[in-house]
Amino acid sequence: MWNPLSWVMEAAAIMAIVLANGGGKPPEWQDFIGITTLLLINSTVCFIQENNAGAASAALMARLAPKAKVLRDGNWKEEDAANLVPGDVISVKLGDIIPADARLLEGDPLTIDQSALTGESLTVSKGPGNCVYSGSTCKQGETQAVVIATGVRTFLGRAVHLVDTTNQVGQFQKILTAVGEYCICSIVLGLIAEIIVMFAIQHREYRTGLNNLLVLLIGGIPIAMPTVLSVTMAIGSKRLSLQGVITKRMSAIVDMAGMDVLCCDKTGTLTLNKLTVDKNLIEIFAGGVDADTVVLMAARASQVENLDVIDAAIVGMLADPKEARADIQEVHFLPFDPTGKRTALTYIDSEGKMHRVTKGSPEQILNLLHNKSKIGRKVNAVINKFAERGLRSLAVAYQEVPEGSKESSGSPWQFIGLIPLFDPPIHDSAETIRRALSLGLGVKMITGDQLAIAKETGRRLGMGTNMYPSSALSGQDRDESIVALPVDELIEKADGFAGVFPEHKYEIVKHLQARNHICGMIGNGVNDAPALKKADIGIAVADATDAARSAADIVLTEPGLNVIITAVLISRAIFQRMRNYMIYAVSITIHIGFAFRLLALIWQFNFPPLMVLIIAILNDGAIIITISKDRVRPSPHPERWNLIKIFVTGSILGGYLAMMTVIFFWTAYKTDFFPRTFGVSSLNEKDVDDWRKLVSAVYLQVSSISQAHLFVTRARSWSYIECPVLFLALAFFVAQLTATLIAVYATWSFATIEGIGWGWAGVIWLYNIVFYIPLDFIKFFIRYVLSRNFWDLVTEQRTAFTSKKDFGKEERELLWAHAQRTLHGLQPPDTSMFSVRSSYGELSWMAEEARRRAEIARLRELHTLKGHVESLIRLKGLDIDAIQQSYSV
Repeated sequence: MWNPLSWVMEAAAIMAIVLANGGGKPPEWQDFIGITTLLLINSTVCFIQENNAGAASAALMARLAPKAKVLRDGNWKEEDAANLVPGDVISVKLGDIIPADARLLEGDPLTIDQSALTGESLTVSKGPGNCVYSGSTCKQGETQAVVIATGVRTFLGRAVHLVDTTNQVGQFQKILTAVGEYCICSIVLGLIAEIIVMFAIQHREYRTGLNNLLVLLIGGIPIAMPTVLSVTMAIGSKRLSLQGVITKRMSAIVDMAGMDVLCCDKTGTLTLNKLTVDKNLIEIFAGGVDADTVVLMAARASQVENLDVIDAAIVGMLADPKEARADIQEVHFLPFDPTGKRTALTYIDSEGKMHRVTKGSPEQILNLLHNKSKIGRKVNAVINKFAERGLRSLAVAYQEVPEGSKESSGSPWQFIGLIPLFDPPIHDSAETIRRALSLGLGVKMITGDQLAIAKETGRRLGMGTNMYPSSALSGQDRDESIVALPVDELIEKADGFAGVFPEHKYEIVKHLQARNHICGMIGNGVNDAPALKKADIGIAVADATDAARSAADIVLTEPGLNVIITAVLISRAIFQRMRNYMIYAVSITIHIGFAFRLLALIWQFNFPPLMVLIIAILNDGAIIITISKDRVRPSPHPERWNLIKIFVTGSILGGYLAMMTVIFFWTAYKTDFFPRTFGVSSLNEKDVDDWRKLVSAVYLQVSSISQAHLFVTRARSWSYIECPVLFLALAFFVAQLTATLIAVYATWSFATIEGIGWGWAGVIWLYNIVFYIPLDFIKFFIRYVLSRNFWDLVTEQRTAFTSKKDFGKEERELLWAHAQRTLHGLQPPDTSMFSVRSSYGELSWMAEEARRRAEIARLRELHTLKGHVESLIRLKGLDIDAIQQSYSV
């Protein structure tokens, strides 16, 4: 294992076999074998877990290199896309993925889906001279193109370059390194002090002093910590895999516990990337026609084979696609072209009469009408209403052809209606966002689509509509409320940004991280890949591109986003288990380091290194197996690693345990309290000639109380109320029963111990139980001192009955000011609405703001007169700014 903790244990192994020579004794083979075994167990577990994660990732990403049809030496050949060079002529047809950036040559126009690159939910038309980009898909048409850029010079290549140059170090890895360095520093300082005292002052024997140093190295270093944490993450990864989630970087599961901002792509992530019709919003302009008739006419004007996205949306609204041609005879179909921007069908009905129906761009359909001047204003008002909500308008018109000829112009066209098209949200997107907000996650939409579409999607999903164009990031196109805001604050306050490119998504994530947010990113396209790699937790959804999957830390394989909430809850449970174990590991380092150092320096007590190794194997072995499945309750808000709290709590608890051991040793070695009170044999220095029984007694005392105090660190409240999982309790029982049997019966000359009998074992257990009780009180006191409330009481005028500064004076003044503004018909200032942060704490205030904005907007439209009026005005397409507004007192 490549980490500082294993380095120290490797150094201890070298000391045991190389330096431990002299004094007429052989090397410490038993210590060397025990340390090596412990290292091999830990490294094997870590290797297996990392190898499994790598294998899953490789299997998921395996894919053949894309091919391209290219003109070489006058012949068409199929070549790997990687072999293309600028100047090559390639063939592009329906279904092809564009292999390189290219310029279209003369020929039919193409319909291109470039949502994976730009996030646009609608296809775009490309004609001769236009550029098509690598990674986009041809949805209609066939033509030739000349390659103009390949590799990193393509539009896709720039995004890939950002991914390649990003090397994000996970939060968990930083914390693990910090905890390891703290433990190592405490041990090194102790070693230096012990070396000076033992050899320079006390002039101890070389071999005896070396054994004492080995005790500190073996017992003070939490060598099992990386393994415990790896096993815990692996079990969490396994639970997620059962729900179709592949974890490529296991530490991302822990990082997710602290995630307080979740950035989401829209197209294909929050939405289906598939147009559909909102039947309830269809606007009808002809008499005797209902919404179903409008849809049927539009379906007749659609192709029923090789459907493009619009035709598929229209035909998909029918109960049976065959209805589009039922009871009619098709005479002529006019396909879509970029110039006419409409399709039309001439057909004969069951009575033998000829009709013609058309659908397409409203502007083009209006140009067909004889009464355009009469109906045009109303049509445009509805189009603008749809556009404000991010809906695309599709017009439908109808005419009779009494001449019975497909070349006939027919009778005047009749405008039938307008159909709104939109990219619908995925079935569980709204529920996922609602639950994310309730868990303290701020959700932001970052999309390459239009601003109006982004706002409408945000409204439908309940995530707020406080969104801005990408130009706002550079200081342009800002309204008065945000014109003075720095970019970092603008990104924090916004619900999303529209019209962004991959570089924008990358920078948004970077700015959020600079503001000390742990940022997650969900995406599916190539344009999301740089942000996925930069984010602390990158999540690629099902059907994501290979670029997105490669850059992500977590890959979903099933449709839907609700599994992300499950992952957040699992990660927060794992976080609590890991935090509990880290506090335990720090306290053990302090306990063993200080206790045995004091015993060695004050009483020159030589504890055998092998017994410390047995403590580590028994205690850590039981914890490795069970702590990863311990019973915990996920936090309702994001969890952050608080190193100060971990170090202070662990150090104080460890110091208390060390003093327990020292007091026990002094009582047994210097007094006759235990023999006089309990009738056990004496271990007093006056009554024994060696340390052998005293070593057994100290071993049992340290082993049992060390592992028992894990129940204190794992519990949020009283340790005897929050029951652990049965396996953990059983593992503790087995480990300490083994330790007790060793202390009672073992007489090992190689370990310099001798059995102490059941009487002393009972005394030691009673001693530990008595001194275990204050641990909960110490834990509560530490938590209280480190909490904000304690320092509020110390530094500010606050009482036990309120946590408000100056007894709530500031809040009372604020409420009075709001009441006065309301009395005079004024709205409270927007900035004050979110001035009081969520009770979840500073980490979740952005989520609380977003939740409030979405809820206020919904309730305002439903329950206020002003909201009803403004909603009605928008529906009618009127100019709200031209209406004089007034308030009554």
